[in-house]
Amino acid sequence: MARKFDDREEDEDAAESVERVFEGREVPGWREQVTARALVVSALLGFMFSVIVMKLNLTTGIIPSLNVSAGLLGFFLLTSWTTLLDKAGVPGVRPFTRQENTVVQTCVVACSGIAFSGGFGSYILAMSERISEQSGEVRDEDSIKNPSLGWMIGFLFIISFLGLFSVVPLRKIMIVDYKLTYPSGTATAHLINSFHTPQGAKLAKRQVKTLGKFFAGSFTWGFFQWFYSAGEGCGFKAFPTLGLEAYKQKFFFDFSATYVGVGMICPYLVNISVLVGGVISWGIMWPYIEHKKGDWYPANLKPSSLRGMVGYRVFISIALILGDGLYNFLKVMTRTMSALVAQLRGPTLPISGGADDDLTPVETFDDRRRTEVFLKDQIPNTLAFGAYATIALISIITAPRIFHQLRWYHVACSYVIAPVLAFCNAYGCGLTDWSLATTYGKLAIFMIGAWAGASNGGIIAGLAACGVMIGIVSTASDLTQDFKTGYMTLASPRSMFVSQVIGTAMGCVIAPSVFWLFYKAFGDIGTPGSDYPSPNALVYRNMAILGVQGIGSLPKHCLELCIGFFVSAIVLNLARDISPPSVAQFIPLPMAMAIPFYLGPYFGIDMCIGSLVRFVWDRVDGARAKAFAPPVASGLICGDGIWTLPQSVLALAGIKPPICMKFLARRTNVKVDAFIRSLPT
Repeated sequence: MARKFDDREEDEDAAESVERVFEGREVPGWREQVTARALVVSALLGFMFSVIVMKLNLTTGIIPSLNVSAGLLGFFLLTSWTTLLDKAGVPGVRPFTRQENTVVQTCVVACSGIAFSGGFGSYILAMSERISEQSGEVRDEDSIKNPSLGWMIGFLFIISFLGLFSVVPLRKIMIVDYKLTYPSGTATAHLINSFHTPQGAKLAKRQVKTLGKFFAGSFTWGFFQWFYSAGEGCGFKAFPTLGLEAYKQKFFFDFSATYVGVGMICPYLVNISVLVGGVISWGIMWPYIEHKKGDWYPANLKPSSLRGMVGYRVFISIALILGDGLYNFLKVMTRTMSALVAQLRGPTLPISGGADDDLTPVETFDDRRRTEVFLKDQIPNTLAFGAYATIALISIITAPRIFHQLRWYHVACSYVIAPVLAFCNAYGCGLTDWSLATTYGKLAIFMIGAWAGASNGGIIAGLAACGVMIGIVSTASDLTQDFKTGYMTLASPRSMFVSQVIGTAMGCVIAPSVFWLFYKAFGDIGTPGSDYPSPNALVYRNMAILGVQGIGSLPKHCLELCIGFFVSAIVLNLARDISPPSVAQFIPLPMAMAIPFYLGPYFGIDMCIGSLVRFVWDRVDGARAKAFAPPVASGLICGDGIWTLPQSVLALAGIKPPICMKFLARRTNVKVDAFIRSLPT
């Protein structure tokens, strides 16, 4: 009887096992996983995704997960590569493995991740003279650092690798001992594993074909729109779809394929929250405050002055972001510490030789196989400690030379604290899939900015310290996510680490180069109302001002409104956590609500249209939507994103669109027609 039960249990294990499907395939060594062809494909895709992430970063700052696209395109390109060489009769072509696919995925995500964590749409641009002028500050050379390709590449190289070495000694604890889930890393591993089964390969080819169709359509649509955008307020992006009065308050559909695609990927609640934030701010609050001009703030201020309307938009959005960040920081830290204490106290840690060995949960075949491979190729801890100390020392010496406002002891204190924060972020990310890298960066702005002081360039010091902290903490959580993906695809930890290092190095060159192309091609980056308003830059700049100057920089009644929205963000988050799922799904997210407070709700309308498409598709054919909605959305995002490359080249070459398509009220149009008729022929 017992034997029959054991046989049935083994049969069930075999039926559910992923590794039994690949049992007959040899696992290549780590050097055979990090191949030249994988790195070439990684560089190509890394550049492509860096352009896309940069565009998203400089428009709204909302970056959806592009892991599916990276994995899918990596699979397609390398499969095509090996197939073509095989058909050409080239001898000795190695088969494309899932481990190699994982290396490409890791390298691409590490490279494109620098386009976000590098701060090009936040702390780096916030240092510029352009953003300083919008803040209404008295010009101070110590509070300005304009972007330059040389110092950006150098700065990224000295801050982007420390996070990798800080978590290497903890990889076994995180992945094998604590068995943290790392939802994004796990989902990516399942995706890659599925590609390399016969059924998965067929589906992947169909998905790539779908992505290609929508990529071509989105690229063509971007090219078509360009012809009609010859001046300010021209083109489809200025189409008053909901009427001219609504357009003045930024309620319109701007025909952006990118944000329709983003809406198809992002959860419904995120998209609805963005739209709700836009309605509350641009539909209710800002029209009311504008009626108080001359009472709450002087009527003769410049439109960009922080003492006026812009101040309310910026500081109230900061209050929402800080309230949301503080709540989630405390929430994740509490869960992290509680889980850590439970792990240390409980019997689940595999302590060999103890009396409680029999209490350890029975490992499945997959667990045993994956653990065996994961522990095979070790990364020496002495290498990690030595590299961390060496890079930290170099950074402590060189960072103050890049930013003279930042003292060596500011950097040294950051590097003493950073490993603890990197561990907390990596552990919390494993539990919740939530990275708090930007939250730690904002804390650094206030702490280092206040420490340096206004008279000693505290604004630049705080923003530079923000970059140091984000660079360490974000790469640490990214690497542990990749370790989880590698664990589940039998990729060596060494290949994961090496590909992460190579991808990060690529990103340190590619990301600033892409930003520099944007910065030179579009002279109005960071300007409200432009194609690339980069709202986070002004937000980060004003956080630094707030940290240095205190609340005296706020306009009238702004402090009371900020406190109200700060508390509201905490209350909304608390309500979401204590409410049942049926209620929580309708409570908006404060962080998503905060973005349109400054930027406007137009992109939220795009995202909600994407959500509507996805919602209808799910209802009509849920299985097909699940398989093909991500490729469709990725094609829309990638096509529109890549169009910015030829658009930048045209701008640098001085080639301008030939037509201005503009929309006027009927009475205004009559006056314009009359004026044109009065001109001499």
